[in-house]
Amino acid sequence: MADSWNTDTGEAVYRSRDAVKNLKIRVRIERVTSTAAFSQHLQQQVLSQQDRGAIELETLTSQGHTGDNEEELMVGWQEKLFSQYEMELFQNEAACQTPLDRQYHTEVTALNKTKGRRNHRIFTYTDHDRYTSCLPLHQLQSTDLLTTTKSGPTFLAERMASVRNRRQDRRTLDSSIPKSKIVIWEPTEEFVKSSHVVNNAMQTMHIMGDLAPPARLGQKDNEYLLLTIKTDGSGTVIVKPDFNKGKEPYRIVTAGEKREVWRLTVENVCTAMQPEEKEREQNMYKDLYVRHKEYLNSLVGQDFEMPPIGILRYLMNGEIVSAKGFEYDNLYIHFFMEVPNNWSSLPFQSISGVTQTCRARTLGKENVAFFSYPFSFEAFYMSEKESEEAIPQWPVIYFKVLSLDSWQRYRTEGYGYLLFPAMPGKHTITCHTWRPLQTGTVSALRRFFIGGSPELEDHSYVRIPGTFKGERLSRFGFCTETTGSVTFNLHCIQQARAFVDATMLKKRRQKVFEQLGGFSQQGAVCTILEAFQRARKKMQEARESLPRDLVNTTSQLQVESSA
Repeated sequence: MADSWNTDTGEAVYRSRDAVKNLKIRVRIERVTSTAAFSQHLQQQVLSQQDRGAIELETLTSQGHTGDNEEELMVGWQEKLFSQYEMELFQNEAACQTPLDRQYHTEVTALNKTKGRRNHRIFTYTDHDRYTSCLPLHQLQSTDLLTTTKSGPTFLAERMASVRNRRQDRRTLDSSIPKSKIVIWEPTEEFVKSSHVVNNAMQTMHIMGDLAPPARLGQKDNEYLLLTIKTDGSGTVIVKPDFNKGKEPYRIVTAGEKREVWRLTVENVCTAMQPEEKEREQNMYKDLYVRHKEYLNSLVGQDFEMPPIGILRYLMNGEIVSAKGFEYDNLYIHFFMEVPNNWSSLPFQSISGVTQTCRARTLGKENVAFFSYPFSFEAFYMSEKESEEAIPQWPVIYFKVLSLDSWQRYRTEGYGYLLFPAMPGKHTITCHTWRPLQTGTVSALRRFFIGGSPELEDHSYVRIPGTFKGERLSRFGFCTETTGSVTFNLHCIQQARAFVDATMLKKRRQKVFEQLGGFSQQGAVCTILEAFQRARKKMQEARESLPRDLVNTTSQLQVESSA
């Protein structure tokens, strides 16, 4: 009898699409006493002998009360069952400090009046109880009588056990924010070990057992963890230890002088779903998914979003990755976009931005500041001349790198520009920068001690000023110094629709007519002309069927480009 124990006390993970509130577990504990073991052994001997009567069996049967030695209870998810200790604690209203304690006081008072407490030794700690996060992780011992294996919690398990306590104890009594550093620039190994933990939002429930002698119920030292249940919002249920599923019961050995042994049996008694209900539920899920898919399709639409006819749409999703090679630390970048002629942007779109201040790290022989600052830009191009095949000018990003130290001294570290890529796709571009240089010792001392340095009045002077109307730009006598570089990641998308009208059709007819060799192939020419007429008619019908808001957007873009 002593050898039939279940030694696998590890946790089991289940996944279910059903609501966790439907979870029902039957827990049974039974004391293994010497009298009961001897009686059971004699019963087995008597039953094996056919000539024995039932008088000796009844005489050797234990006459003790079974209510103190065993208990069986069905427990639901987050069902609160009070222990004897909690019944005595929450009877006193002065001991209640939180709203949950006062609620428990009301429930305990009602139980005492009706005497309807259905549990004796088995009780629970729900997710909101104060003791839920304070319980030890391993209270079940191995049942091997010869080789007892004691498994200890891992480092991550110990850190995870105190996550909830740290989150609650972090607040002060007046609910103010503690005065501590939010960012630790140079963390130590001890700080990383104590702070780097995984904190998943999971609800916990403990099923406990008061395994004390009958006259000593209600003492915290005699409370033992029987079962732990955890679940999250994605349908994952973790049970430790696993359900017996017809296997041998678990063994719990109490501490103290007597070291009593208890059997533990855990069973899942959830109501199984009938095949008809399961099929009905699957059909309901399928119907729900189909309806949701149709709803998303109605929001997106069937037509691919395209720009108006004759307009190029340019979308850029960019990222300022890093900056390196600059003289001072704590860098930030100020950038803006310049839109040339025949280009326009959306009226609500921001064309400038400032990154966060970033402290550089030493990689190899260079100091690199990683920004990872995202930005996006959308522009439209409309050509005035229909014969233009290439775009003469592309938008430009001008940027300025600055540094700011703890004494609020800022310095200009460099100027640069980035031309929008003409080809769509992903581009990684590194732009080198320079800054104006004022010769002399006074300027160098001013830059070092109080900050400040020569700056450009017009940032477009980095490339070609927008006010410059000449053919050649002379920078003779302008002293500069090469500084660092800035790296960009750009993802570019271009959309365009061909502009077809009577003039372009005429040009295409003339081109095809010249390729066919004049009037010698009149039949082929007539066929091509008819095809062009049909294409023109289809284009006119498509243009008339366009929505009014798209036509208004086209006219608005034309007015902005002409202005």
